[in-house]
Amino acid sequence: MAKKTSHSSQQEFTVSGEKVVAKVKQLIDEGNARRVIIKNEKGRVVMELPLTIGAVSALIAPMLAALGAAAALLTKCTIVVVKK
Repeated sequence: MAKKTSHSSQQEFTVSGEKVVAKVKQLIDEGNARRVIIKNEKGRVVMELPLTIGAVSALIAPMLAALGAAAALLTKCTIVVVKK
């Protein structure tokens, strides 16, 4: 489901905990995400990853490691992607 505002749009994906890191990597590789928000089963924000233009993988890697640790505790989560 995509929500559009005047300047950006949002997409939501529901994935299992073990697939969340792979999905976030895929979204980063696509290159049009400004922010990625991870929510738990109850809709509470677990992690928010701001992605800037030109963010290098050296800066993204620690965030993905933390995301992997958090995802291990989740059975199902929602990924909200705010696009340009």
